[in-house]
This record gives sequence, structure tokens and C-alpha cells, in this order.
Amino acid sequence: MTSFRTRTPSAGAGSTPAAPALGATAPIGQWAFAGVALTSLGGPLALAALYAPGIAAGATSSAGLAMVAAAVAFGFPLAIWLSYGRHVSGPGGLYSFTEAAAGRRIALVQAGVWTLSYLLYLLYTTAQIVYDELPLVISGEKRYQAPLAIAIPVVIAGVMVAGRRATLLVTFLLGFGQLALAAVLGGVTISGIGMEASSFGASAPAGSLAIASGQTALLYICGSLPLFLGGEVGGSPGGPRGSAGGSPGSAGGSAGGGVRVVRRGLIGAYLATVVVIIAAVAPLSAVPGFTRTAIPGMAVAGAFGGHGLAVAVGVGVAASIGGVMLVEYLALSRLAVAVTGWPVQRVILGIAAGMVVFAPVLLINPDAIYNALLKPSLAALWLSQLIVFAVYPRFAVRHGQRAVPAWILAAAGSAFAVYGLVAAIQNSST
Repeated sequence: MTSFRTRTPSAGAGSTPAAPALGATAPIGQWAFAGVALTSLGGPLALAALYAPGIAAGATSSAGLAMVAAAVAFGFPLAIWLSYGRHVSGPGGLYSFTEAAAGRRIALVQAGVWTLSYLLYLLYTTAQIVYDELPLVISGEKRYQAPLAIAIPVVIAGVMVAGRRATLLVTFLLGFGQLALAAVLGGVTISGIGMEASSFGASAPAGSLAIASGQTALLYICGSLPLFLGGEVGGSPGGPRGSAGGSPGSAGGSAGGGVRVVRRGLIGAYLATVVVIIAAVAPLSAVPGFTRTAIPGMAVAGAFGGHGLAVAVGVGVAASIGGVMLVEYLALSRLAVAVTGWPVQRVILGIAAGMVVFAPVLLINPDAIYNALLKPSLAALWLSQLIVFAVYPRFAVRHGQRAVPAWILAAAGSAFAVYGLVAAIQNSST
């Protein structure tokens, strides 16, 4: 079916195309988009070395099975996003999906809740990097925590202000760099411990296995962030600087080409991430003690790859978390353009000002601020996704898809979001 470009502020008469607000820049190529997709998915190194092994600790004997089940569970939200994306692309991302399914009023609610979630994330995540992760990696880092807590938001804002080309280059290097390091970690883990078939069996208690699988699946939710670049993606190959020609709204002169790039980029990044996570986590069923360390991947790297690799993994985890912040910033700027029609550079400068001004505030009490903002941020994230999933059947039927499969997908996606919401309210690890 024919794709259409989302218009700002609405798809109705008298609206203004979103593309001019983004500026007349070359479309994003497939490799640049793949870098954004990889960076958004946790990214791969943070998931493989930090989050997934810690979650698997409750079902270590079935760590491999838990990782596979998590990948399958996340297939439902991913399928819904990709189904929307076959017909809707533009800077609005999930907002544009919701608008196409349920109208502008509900879409504005979705966008507001989503924006709250990620704005809060940008404000508090620096505390995790500076006060939780880096002290475990760099000896003496505590002496520099205050300058780092200010410098990290400034650097992220500076990359965005420098322009889209600079941002895409950074995400390209972060995405593929951490994927390579995660692959090395997986190889070292397998060679040092081995891969037992029992890791993929259901030997762990059913409840623990279900929790490990479900909470690992939740880790992939930021994979929707690249969708906000849908209107800027080109149909022909290009490196981190994008392919030449076209405009942000043209997808390289072919809407179908842009859709294919987005689809391949998201699926490819997701599968690559799943593979390195399984390689790094499944072998730990034989040595469960690693899953209870502060940064399991760093402990494994130190044991079987040496101190240098361990430090590289630890620093890479911190960079991975910072990379997600950068992609969130990118997505927030595109959403603001879609809703308001403001020039993207003005939006970027506004978000930058907020991040830089808040950075010194974080120094007052980093732990308290982090804990105060974490739960509402996660709850808003899952509520915003729930809206997208719940209205999907209306969209699917309008675009000629069968109602029953659409409702099944929506029910599975909504259950996934509700689980995430409950976990957030209970302050469970996500």
C-alpha cells in the first residue's frame, strides 16, 4: 500500500509539512540508521555485560532459555511498530502511529506521556553513569564525579547542537563499536566457560524463569527510538554521513526504500543484539557467581580476557548508557518538530539548555534525585507504549489487515506494556 508522510501539526487541511522544520539535509543512509538502531537497543554492550546477566541471576541454570524467551516475547511489540511503519513515517514516530490509528487528541496524550518519560530519563541517567558505573571501572573516579556529572550532559548536548551529521557519526561509532566489544565478550565467555546445552533447558523454577525472561524483554523497549527518524531515512546505502540527494521527508526519493531501510535496520540491530546477549549470558549457567557481581561482563572479561579487556568492557558499558541518552535526545527533538512545527535547531537548543541547567542540580543529592525520577519515568514510558499497542487494531483494519491477527498482536503488546508498567510501579529492575 502507498506510504504517506506525517504532516505537522496534523494530517488534515492547513497543516504544515514536517520536513521543512527539519531542514533540507540529505537522507539518512542504511548504515547510519543501523548505528542509531544498535545504540538505542540498550545498547548491546550494556545489555550483554550489565543488565541481562543481573536479571538472569534468578534463573541462572536456564540463562540461555531465558534470553531466547525474552527475544521471542519482544517480537510482539517489534511487529506492531514495523506494521505501523509500513504506512506511516516521519518525525512523529510513535505519536504519528497513534494519530493515524486514533486521531490527534489521543496522539497528543501519548506524545505528552512519552515526552515526560524521556525528558526525565535524560535528567537522571547521568547519575547512574557517574555514581554507579564508572566508580566500578576507574580507580579514583570519585574525585572527578562532580565535573563529570556536569560534563556528560554538556557533551551530549554539544553533539546534538553540532548537527545531525555529527550525531549520526557518534551513534554509528557507538553502535558498531559496542557491538564489536560485546561480540568479543561473548567469544571470551564461551571460550572460557563453554556453552552447555542445559542452559537452554527449563531447569530453573518456572516463576523465576518467567520473571527473568519478561524483565529481559523489557530491556529492548528503547528500540522504538529510531522510528522517529523514519521521515529522514533514504532508500540507498550510505555511511554515517548519509547518502546524497533527496530531502528528509523523501526517503531518498522512494518511500518504499526508506521503509525497507528502517525495517532492515531495526530487525538487523535487534537480532545482532540478541545474539551477543545470548553468547555473553547463556554460558554463565555453569558459573552463576558471575551474575551476582556489580558488572558481570567486566568480571568475566577480567577472568578470561585480562585487565585491559575488563576495563574496556566497563567503560564501554558507561558509553553504551550515554549513547541511549543521545538517541533519546534525537527522538525528542523530532517529536517536538512533529507536534509543534518548530525548527529542529531551536528544539535542540531548548533541550540542551534544560540538560545543562539541570546538571548542577543533580549534584545536590544524586541518589535521591535518581530514585525520585526513576519510577515516574518508567511508568510514563510503559503507559505511552500501552496507548500505541492498544489502538493498533483500528490502524491495522483501516489498512486492509485482518482483524483477528491484529487483535492478537495488540493483546500481546498491551500485556507486555502492562507488565512493564507493573514492574515500574513496583520498582523492579527493567
